[in-house]
Amino acid sequence: LRHSSSLSSWDLACEFNNTDHRTDLNGVGRLIVRRGQAFTINLQLQSGAYDAQAHSLCFIVEAGPEPLEESGTRAEFCVSDSIDDTCWSAMVTSPPGDTLCVSISSAPDAAIGRYTLTLDQHGYKINLGEFVLLFNPWCPRDSVYMDDEEALKEYVLAQDGIIYMGDHNYQLPMAWDFGQFEEEILDACLRILDVNPKCQKNQAEDCSARRNPIYVTRVISAMINCNDDNGVLMGRWQEPYEGGVKPMLWRSSVGILRQWCRESCSAVRFGQCWVFAAVACSVSRALGIPCRVITNYLSAHDTNQNLVIERYVNEKGEPEKRTRDSIWNFHCWVESWMTRPDLPSGYDGWQASDPTPQEKSEGVFCCGPVSVKAIKQGELSFKYDAGFVFAEVNADVQTIMRLPDGSTRDVISPAIVGQKISTKSVGSDHREDITHLYKYPEGSDEERETFKKAEHLNKLQQHKDVGLDLTIKLGDSLRKGCDFDVFALAKNNTSKNKRCRLLLASRAVSYSGVIGGDCGYKDLLNVDLPPGGERKVPLRLNYNKYADALTQDNLIRLAALLIDYSNGDTVLSVRNVVLDNPEIKIKILGEPKEHRKLAAEITVQNPLPVPISSCCFSLEGANLTGGRTITERWTTVEPGQEAKVKVYFTPTHSGLRKLLVDFDSDKLCHVKGFRNVIIGK
Repeated sequence: LRHSSSLSSWDLACEFNNTDHRTDLNGVGRLIVRRGQAFTINLQLQSGAYDAQAHSLCFIVEAGPEPLEESGTRAEFCVSDSIDDTCWSAMVTSPPGDTLCVSISSAPDAAIGRYTLTLDQHGYKINLGEFVLLFNPWCPRDSVYMDDEEALKEYVLAQDGIIYMGDHNYQLPMAWDFGQFEEEILDACLRILDVNPKCQKNQAEDCSARRNPIYVTRVISAMINCNDDNGVLMGRWQEPYEGGVKPMLWRSSVGILRQWCRESCSAVRFGQCWVFAAVACSVSRALGIPCRVITNYLSAHDTNQNLVIERYVNEKGEPEKRTRDSIWNFHCWVESWMTRPDLPSGYDGWQASDPTPQEKSEGVFCCGPVSVKAIKQGELSFKYDAGFVFAEVNADVQTIMRLPDGSTRDVISPAIVGQKISTKSVGSDHREDITHLYKYPEGSDEERETFKKAEHLNKLQQHKDVGLDLTIKLGDSLRKGCDFDVFALAKNNTSKNKRCRLLLASRAVSYSGVIGGDCGYKDLLNVDLPPGGERKVPLRLNYNKYADALTQDNLIRLAALLIDYSNGDTVLSVRNVVLDNPEIKIKILGEPKEHRKLAAEITVQNPLPVPISSCCFSLEGANLTGGRTITERWTTVEPGQEAKVKVYFTPTHSGLRKLLVDFDSDKLCHVKGFRNVIIGK
């Protein structure tokens, strides 16, 4: 290798290396490797054998516009006798001959991104090509290292998963196609890093900062929404959705990221919290950061940072918009796994970040990453945005009734935020409840100590007990299209007779708490409750009343209000009802094998008492439909009848895959289902 003619050809061994680095699902047409792990290149000599004593063989790797060794974006290193796993290094692994196998290991803290690889032989340089370097959670020296192979299969390699929606009493699983290995997606993720404002301001500094997953995660949180940059998604939480896609229609990150790239980084319309979180999860996994989507039920949005959600209602118990504070039926964010050398010891592991644009953090619409352990301990001064996330799961709720004369009255309402915090279990479709990772058990000494540390004064106070209980009970068959009953159950726990007014109201509501149309109402002016007595009051909800009021979320908000005439004490109970959509039946026809056409028979029954029309089935799935959505249409379906279609697709990779199916029509919208399919080789 003394002269340029000594090297006849070279091979970056993309298929071997990508498979070894668990990046082969991205394809094997280019070199994609993970930092801190060796990869092999082959150099073909024209004549003679390589002699380590006689020849100097060096390499240069460079990333970004201004590669510098002190920035971690450039390294120059020569072949040595062994690999040094703390820095860029190389060694020859082949016996003497005209084919030279060189093992190259990257630094475990190298900046991720695109690199050039150059061979330097006595000053004569040959550009061997480019490669992409990713975080490596399999490498013990990498700051995203996770010592759990099954967890890594889920949080890095799994291309589909489940996001929880619905209600804290009724967690509704929705399958999602993360698709981080689909064609074009890795390039879209790298482009997100390149167009972020910090990179536009100082490319070299930003490129160097990509060594740190804390920095990269914060950039992802800011760039998934478009509020102050060329971010991926525009949020919208109510009609109209003209000029874009209704958030409920998305089932995959793939189409969103491809559209953003192909339309010159113009924001894709529209997203809501689970879409923002899902896309952030796709990007994180694509870059090698273990990541999972989290759902927090009864999630508080505390705008004034007092850890109290002030909730106003009128004399009927109906909510009034008096503050920006709110309680979302559920809210989704992501957790990413990494060390936190910027915090005191003990706060490594899962870090929460939220790409949904709610409040600004350091002048930008982003949130986190903040240690989940810090949230549990009430460490509100820790970076980043600990106070905001702490309030989401721990804020107190203060309900105030505004009377017609303008006066106000405190209302007793046992609302508890931060319920049934959920994520998909490792290796199965079951729900894992992780509430204990965010908060201590309610009423425990540890919880009280946490509130003291967080100076959460409201939670430390004893709330008034007026001796009246009010709960809402549900009847059977809460299916969309049915009429059903709900009940207010009032109980007198005092030793005195109580004469009360009882109101029971129902309104359509969105998952973010926006109240819609009336679904039914009852007002009983004289409810007598003897000592220890109780009264059960029914309210009939009729389909013809609630049908036109429902939002895409299929939620009805029930509010029961009990007013004691003797002293004005008022108790409020609120509960959301999730109406069930019909089941989508998915039948796989034939033996599933990769690269062989497969058919699925999809059936949906119309549960409504009226015909539905403009029916559309949509199918997609990672490594099943080629990163695209397949649609089939049906005209009209009478009440009780079925719409049935047969859909063909060709799986591209073996393994356990999720086939995601959506059904949409004029009156029955956003019906979702999925089926696991094992694809053979």
